[in-house]
Amino acid sequence: MKWTLVVGLLALFAKPACAEQRPLLYDAVALNIGINCSWEGRCMSSQRRAMKAALRYVERGHPPHWRVQMCNRNAGRGGARVDWVGFDHCIRNEALRPPSARRIKKRRR
Repeated sequence: MKWTLVVGLLALFAKPACAEQRPLLYDAVALNIGINCSWEGRCMSSQRRAMKAALRYVERGHPPHWRVQMCNRNAGRGGARVDWVGFDHCIRNEALRPPSARRIKKRRR
């Protein structure tokens, strides 16, 4: 009798492993990384590590906005796809300088 009660309680509170995971279609970051890497596991794991490292660096280091914007443009692969390894390398590059101000030429009339 006791065992059936214990088993019943365990069954009531147990979650299947697949219930905790969201479908890949609704996880935009994993979908982005998967498409960029052609679903190769080694590439995807390096992209994930670079993403976590870059986001941690930006959160703790507070780099200037021009650097974040420049690295976003450089790491972009068209649309909303981002190469996280490239972004991580770019955001940590101390040799980068802000872009010079563009001069607007006056047109002659």
